[in-house]
Amino acid sequence: MEPGFWHEKWQQQLIGFHQQDINPFLVKYWHTLALPPEAQVFVPLCGKSLDMCFLAEQGHQVIGCELNELAVQQFFEENQLPMQQSAMGEHQHYQTEQVSLYQGDIFTLPPSITAKVSGFYDRAALIAWPESMRAQYAKQLAQLLPQGSVGLLVTLDYPQEALSGPPFAVSPTWVETHLSDDFDIQLLDCQDVLADNPRFVKKEVPWLNEAAYLLRRR
Repeated sequence: MEPGFWHEKWQQQLIGFHQQDINPFLVKYWHTLALPPEAQVFVPLCGKSLDMCFLAEQGHQVIGCELNELAVQQFFEENQLPMQQSAMGEHQHYQTEQVSLYQGDIFTLPPSITAKVSGFYDRAALIAWPESMRAQYAKQLAQLLPQGSVGLLVTLDYPQEALSGPPFAVSPTWVETHLSDDFDIQLLDCQDVLADNPRFVKKEVPWLNEAAYLLRRR
């Protein structure tokens, strides 16, 4: 998954991974993290997700990291948010009152940027990586998160041979095997969402499960 893959997706607006509505699991389970309103929340590979608006509406200071510049610009434009832009090392920093987005590679994001976060939200980051690269991302996420921080992880699982990702299939077994060294893991919910995803239905994928996990950084 070279950066050019994602840049091309955004340039051509082939962004089926972008949800037009706030994720239902986020609305249903975010309160279980019991974060104070003023908490800083990290959103990796954030795109232009409306989920960040939901988090800001809870009072949180949202810190996002996104590879593609167009995605970041569209987030502010489409939500009619004034922003200031500045360079910060290898990254461009876009900031409005409650949202700070760092445009660039998450693997070179300075840990100082996330040093004070106490919450995180991953809906489209873990499932964006093929299995060969996923564990490397998971370790990078753990390194960016302070001990004791809590987060909501949303995954998709389906027979990978039925459809080439992204999004890629992430099974409960993968989550337990690869995240348990750095996180305490609690499964909150798992639902069959095949009927809500026409692309998967069209490709005759037999089942599609969306799961929500509560993670706590050790």
